[in-house]
Amino acid sequence: MSLTHVFKALGDDTRRQILKLLRARDLTAGEIAAHFAVSWPTISHHLNVLKQAQLVQDYRRGQNIYYTLNTTVFQEVVAWAMDFAAGAVNVERPATGNGEKGSERSERPWQRTPQVKPTTFPGEV
Repeated sequence: MSLTHVFKALGDDTRRQILKLLRARDLTAGEIAAHFAVSWPTISHHLNVLKQAQLVQDYRRGQNIYYTLNTTVFQEVVAWAMDFAAGAVNVERPATGNGEKGSERSERPWQRTPQVKPTTFPGEV
């Protein structure tokens, strides 16, 4: 499994909708296509991207090919995300200059209060 392929596949709304459909039950390409106002080749492309990412698998039943979710990949992605999040919390901060070192991040860059310097305009004192 390649996380790059997985995240690329999940980055498209149509593919996410296909995954939602397959969550309920296995479907043929025709059954999937019936839910979208796009061409068959477009649906085929989306299914191929999902297969390449191993998010779906296909199997033959009679003359039909059915698509099914591969939940193992979702479990691996969740495990990766949890490890990533745990690492972000437990990273040691560099020394603060007063001899102290933090053991975990208490402040995220997007949560920090921006340092705004007063601006003086020409003619102001």
